[in-house]
Amino acid sequence: MLIDRTMPLGTALTVTYASDRGPRTYNADAYATNGRRTFVVADGVGDSPAAAEAAHAAAQAAALLADPVAAILAARDALQVHLGDAVIVVAVARPDGGFDVAWAGDARAYASDGEDLVQLTTDHTVAEYFRERGVRPEPRLEHVVTNTVRHATPENIGRATTRAQRLVLTSDGVYGPLGHNGIEAIMAGHASAERLVRAALYAGGTDNATALVVS
Repeated sequence: MLIDRTMPLGTALTVTYASDRGPRTYNADAYATNGRRTFVVADGVGDSPAAAEAAHAAAQAAALLADPVAAILAARDALQVHLGDAVIVVAVARPDGGFDVAWAGDARAYASDGEDLVQLTTDHTVAEYFRERGVRPEPRLEHVVTNTVRHATPENIGRATTRAQRLVLTSDGVYGPLGHNGIEAIMAGHASAERLVRAALYAGGTDNATALVVS
């Protein structure tokens, strides 16, 4: 079942978030926010109760902190009492505008100015490892992650920053079916997490689909 909520954040910022199980047995995606500054999307590894529990625990733990790297490390600590694992992306709104972003795995963050879309994160996957070395990877390697919440360290957590005021966090169940151009088109209009999730499922998505949009 699709869940979509809108929360005003003040200073003209609003967050929407939505998630759908899609054709999977379990919804192993999760999202969380502390209401004003920290925003999280986590994607459990696998289609199982353990994966769903891990994603939820990681997202909830990360949302408590206002530093994105520290948030991921807190998520890692939270998984010590759980069996599953997850990938994660965390964004924290800066007091002077924009966002600091950190991630482990292949959950993504995008910045939008209402026209152009910029991917802020670089997937921690075997496919991306080969691309960075000039080798064209096999499609199946796009889904093989090289980092997760459970294996996150201060050294291997990805980091980015943006001055943009419109931000998108997604699991691969959204960006996989829609691609860069699909997300960009939706963000150029009346952007919402629900529109992204519904569009991903309509495009034939076969995974859990979760998005969080701050605009």
